Amino acid sequence: MDDDGRYRDGRSDFIRGAKDIAKVAKKRVGKKVGRGVDKMADEYTKRSYRRFEEEDDDDDYASVPSNDSGYYRNDSRANDDEGHSDSTEGHDEDDEIYEGEYQGIPRADSDKAGGMDSTVAQAQQFRDLSAYEGERKKDQEELAQQYETILQECGHGKFQWMLYFVLGLALMADGVEIFVVGFVLPSAEKDMCLSEPNKGMLGLIVYLGMMVGAFVWGGLADRIGRRQTLLISLSINSVFAFFSSFVQGYSSFLFCRLVSGVGIGGSIPIVFSYYSEFLAQEKRGEHLSWLCMFWMIGGIYASAMAWAIIPHYGWSFQMGSAYQFHSWRVFVLVCAFPSVVAICALTTMPESPRWYLENGKHDEAWMILKQVHDTNMRAKGYPERVFSVTTIKTVKQMDELLDMGDGAAWYVKWRLKLTTLFHQVWKNFQAVFSPEYRRTTYMMMAVWFSMSFSYYGLTVWFPDMIKYLQKQEYASRTKVFVKERVDHVTFNFTLENQVHRQGKYFNDKFMNLKMKSMVFEDSLFEECYFEDITSSNTFFKNCTFIATLFYNTDLFKYRLINCKLTNSTFLHNKEGCLLSDISDENNAYMVYFVSFLGTLAVLPGNIVSALLMDKIGRLRMLAGSSVISCISCFFLSFGNSESAMIALLCLFGGISIASWNALDVLTVELYPSDKRTTAFGFLNALCKLAAVLGISIFTSFVGITKAVPILFASGALAVGSFLALKLPETRGQVLQ
Repeated sequence: MDDDGRYRDGRSDFIRGAKDIAKVAKKRVGKKVGRGVDKMADEYTKRSYRRFEEEDDDDDYASVPSNDSGYYRNDSRANDDEGHSDSTEGHDEDDEIYEGEYQGIPRADSDKAGGMDSTVAQAQQFRDLSAYEGERKKDQEELAQQYETILQECGHGKFQWMLYFVLGLALMADGVEIFVVGFVLPSAEKDMCLSEPNKGMLGLIVYLGMMVGAFVWGGLADRIGRRQTLLISLSINSVFAFFSSFVQGYSSFLFCRLVSGVGIGGSIPIVFSYYSEFLAQEKRGEHLSWLCMFWMIGGIYASAMAWAIIPHYGWSFQMGSAYQFHSWRVFVLVCAFPSVVAICALTTMPESPRWYLENGKHDEAWMILKQVHDTNMRAKGYPERVFSVTTIKTVKQMDELLDMGDGAAWYVKWRLKLTTLFHQVWKNFQAVFSPEYRRTTYMMMAVWFSMSFSYYGLTVWFPDMIKYLQKQEYASRTKVFVKERVDHVTFNFTLENQVHRQGKYFNDKFMNLKMKSMVFEDSLFEECYFEDITSSNTFFKNCTFIATLFYNTDLFKYRLINCKLTNSTFLHNKEGCLLSDISDENNAYMVYFVSFLGTLAVLPGNIVSALLMDKIGRLRMLAGSSVISCISCFFLSFGNSESAMIALLCLFGGISIASWNALDVLTVELYPSDKRTTAFGFLNALCKLAAVLGISIFTSFVGITKAVPILFASGALAVGSFLALKLPETRGQVLQ
């Protein structure tokens, strides 16, 4: 019995010991599973913002109770391996993780406390987020002051001038893009059979593309970097500008110019923000204004290339009737060169160190600033000077891309990255309208809109008015013939700008000639012969054709208005586009010459604004130039001749450029570095929208009245100059 008792006691002790061992093992397994689940969880939705209150790498995450009875564990390896096993010693069975909890089933006694725990956790997160944002703002202020001091030590010299010319090429490409479509339209309409609505859409599509591009690339530049975004946008511009030179159809050409505009739309907001972050405060206004000159150079380059290339139709080839490559396509190809050269030059330039510091990349920023310092010192003859900066303030970071691990498919990773990037860009855009910047943004929107509406509306209205005046002057020289009779005469010379009424033509031949602006009214053609006729703006109204042959002509039936045809025949009609407008080389040269003078006229305004920007301030420059531009608009009513309109165009362009320079500098300095290109891109997109509205409204009054466009432009400039005075002055301030 004693043996049996000892056996039963030993067996009981063994069973109890086994249960204890199993309980401890289960507890440790549960803890390890919990740690594995925590590590795989989304740290953007599962962590507390309290981590940002601690110092960089020396502190751990705090353990904060969550609303799912779990814990936010720190990332320490030591705690993963040792801390949990010690802390579980001696716990009661009630503290153990029961089986249902792994399946997401809460304990019965946790239902009441769950709602309170969730509310407390959310309130704690809001407090932590507010504290984090306060620390981030403080870091940005400290960085701004320190960065200005570092730029003072780096000096202004060779490096800034190298970057000036590289970014100038990107800005030059933007200036070229504005003029390309306007220059090629007179020639492209022949190849593509463009109607008036199609020509109007082609003229506006570039602005619509640039509007989209400015918004998209401006937002991305604050997230992925100035240099990288500018390289992408210029690459898109150059590729599709190249394609647009070769495509044949109207739709494909329209699409290529649209995407090309989207690409170049990022150049203005990125270039000014990028360059400003290498400039000390006493140099910033002046050198950003000098940078604006490249936009003028782009306009001059486009005008000169159009003048030199497009009229030379011998620079062309064709492959049957299906493929044609005329001289205007050579011009489109040449206009892509500034963008291509800018890409090649930009690959040698570094990223903005200010952007690196805003994104917590200290070492990369320090290396670039040292490069700036050493380049300038060597160029000035002081190679022995050492860059004394050892540490630079960086801004605390909040957003990181989620790591899916090595097991996720590549498309899942990219989709997650793009989604995260989109949310970051959108959040940054919303911050531009936060209470801190809301008033500034609304005021800047009004100023940008009014400036763009008046400037682009007038600059497009001027050439259209010049064309209208040319047509009026051309119409005044029209010769009128009434009741003439012509028998057995061969016409083999150009007939131009004539009106023939009630004429009679018997056995006449019209061979190998051009008809320009010819009108035949109530006339009789009997046994006449038309061969190899090319016409423009030529019509036959209420005429009678008897036994007349049309061979290899472009006198299609739509040119015969209310005419009677008896025993008349059309053979081998010419294919191609029939244009109703006058198109000759003299008019083309005039368009190029006027654009050349208009862009060259802004040179004095550029020089004056660059020299005075840091002396009189941005607001005085902006408001003063807008007021003078407003006054100059009233002189437009006195422009009744072609030469007077050209002179007024040059005057307006030379005055208004100073306000544009001041507006660019002001936009750069009013917003902090992490929102700068986002805000600039949005305002520039609004500028292009205003340009589309201004062009559409102003051109609709050509030939009707001058009063309405002048009143619209003057009123918009007056409003813009008044609102500009309400903005804060940024002269002498560090770059936020």
